[in-house]
Amino acid sequence: MSTPVVLVAGLHAGARTAAVETLLRDHPGAIAIHHNLREVTSGRVERVVRDASEVLGLADVRLAHGCVTCTVREDLLPELVRHSATASLLVVDLWDSVEPRSVAEALDCDEARDLLRLTAVLTALDAEHMPVDITRGDRLAETGQVAAAGDARYLAEVLARQIEYATGLMLHGGDEEDAELSRAVLAHLAPVTPVFDADGLPGVTGGALCPAELAERVDPATARLPCDAQADEIATVVWHRLRPLHPGRLFEAVDELVTSSVRSRGRFWLANRHERMLAWDAVAGVVSVEDAGPWLAALPEAAWEMVSPARRMAATLDWNPVTGDRVQHLVFTGPDLDRDRIHSLLDSCLLTPEESLAGSDVWAGYDDPFAHVLDLKEIA
Repeated sequence: MSTPVVLVAGLHAGARTAAVETLLRDHPGAIAIHHNLREVTSGRVERVVRDASEVLGLADVRLAHGCVTCTVREDLLPELVRHSATASLLVVDLWDSVEPRSVAEALDCDEARDLLRLTAVLTALDAEHMPVDITRGDRLAETGQVAAAGDARYLAEVLARQIEYATGLMLHGGDEEDAELSRAVLAHLAPVTPVFDADGLPGVTGGALCPAELAERVDPATARLPCDAQADEIATVVWHRLRPLHPGRLFEAVDELVTSSVRSRGRFWLANRHERMLAWDAVAGVVSVEDAGPWLAALPEAAWEMVSPARRMAATLDWNPVTGDRVQHLVFTGPDLDRDRIHSLLDSCLLTPEESLAGSDVWAGYDDPFAHVLDLKEIA
């Protein structure tokens, strides 16, 4: 029988440690594996293996290339396989800035499929610091939490992804007021994800999770985006329209849209990129716009069978007889959001009725200030 594996992620090391210790205490025979990436840029990683009572192993790992991918492939996966025969539960205590998605997908391989089963992805959060950290514009290099040489990610960006990908969230530290605020923030960022205290973690030894289905929960084309909501001073505003956006007008509005909210994400349609779904992802004043692939309406019907059922379902829910699944669906979360202002600003970026009648051949000729980002070819 396969051994259950739980990933515990989180930028807040104290909260993460509390979650790991609870899992080890509640599951006799459980083993935790942690890779300290503080010196990963020099190719050195420290591996710690422990159970509820003691450290079972401590080793320096030398990597050909200092990065999370190498650590998982060259050391974590073999360690998990080695301990799978004797451990009742394997807990992967992820380094601060490691995003759990990459690890979950790496475990879904032939080498581990019959021996290991991913059963939970938990993100541990410090209740005192999380509401502030999700607004911080610091890069990880400034906080000493990089996961590889050249890691240019932002702290709030990583925190948002850790929160939104998890199947469960755990709060630790702070006082009652901190916990109340944190729960309010999480109710907007991840409204369907359960939130636990350190002493109340759920059972984690059940059936296997499917990494592909976990990805569909956060990928732009299929993401479960939050709904309109208002709780005390925190609001979530949803903007949903069917007309295409003018690239120049939207570009002019980006700064105000990004700075007016703490977190925003979704999918959108630029008139001059008629066949491409675009992804919007912004947190703490930093925005990313990426090509998320073709709209299904731009594909021949036979190609629909090649995409996932979740992708087809999402397209069906948005389907319009004229535009197909092309849609504007953006969600903004933050304190004291001005819903009318956000809607008015975005509506002003849509094509006018006259522009809409001109058709996609004319739209294709619009100047595109997003081109320097969307047309950039990067080699990973």
